Amino acid sequence: MSSATGILGRKVGMTQVFDEKGLRIGVTVIEAGPCKVLQVKTPEKDGYAAVQLGFGDKREKNTSLPLIGHFEKAGSGPKRFVREIRLGAAPSDKPGDDVTVKVLEGVQKVDVSGVTKGKGFTGVVKRWNFRGLPASHGCSKRHRAPGGLGRHMSINKGVPKGKKMAGHLGTDNQTVLGLRLVKIDPENNVLLVKGAVPGANGSFVVVRTSLKEKVRLDKEAKRKAAK
Repeated sequence: MSSATGILGRKVGMTQVFDEKGLRIGVTVIEAGPCKVLQVKTPEKDGYAAVQLGFGDKREKNTSLPLIGHFEKAGSGPKRFVREIRLGAAPSDKPGDDVTVKVLEGVQKVDVSGVTKGKGFTGVVKRWNFRGLPASHGCSKRHRAPGGLGRHMSINKGVPKGKKMAGHLGTDNQTVLGLRLVKIDPENNVLLVKGAVPGANGSFVVVRTSLKEKVRLDKEAKRKAAK
């Protein structure tokens, strides 16, 4: 059994399932793993404990020679998505091992990280939820304008730092905490997570055991040890 507390995957889309009470639950389908362990990091050598995972095959001609050598050390071909999963202790995994969705068996909640959808250059109404200027008589073609910039002196000083203005929206790293893990399908390498996760369909995500879930599991382990 792998010591990893998470897995890499790809967001497939959203659907709905029904629980034991017949209630409908909106879930996100995530194709998770199998991932290849590319590197193992230990506190003695690297200063922290982690396993580096790779997911999704990539063409060798589109991969640099140093990366090809890194993958070959683990007996793996090039991978498209490579991330580290931090651990609290030295991992028992070895380079070349496979990590499947079974690492999340018994876990009730997960944290999912991804890159949000890119929406391009947007105005302040869409980007920051400004209400806009009045839509009454006298306001001519300025309904979705940002208004004054708040400079008390000269505008030559430039725009104040941190001012909410029009600009690029999306493609940000985002993590959603505490999503309920509804179902694990080891045969099809699929996870069903309640609610929405960041990113467009087909984008890569990282699924980790929830931080709050780790606290719960540690408490249960201490109770069992005390008995």
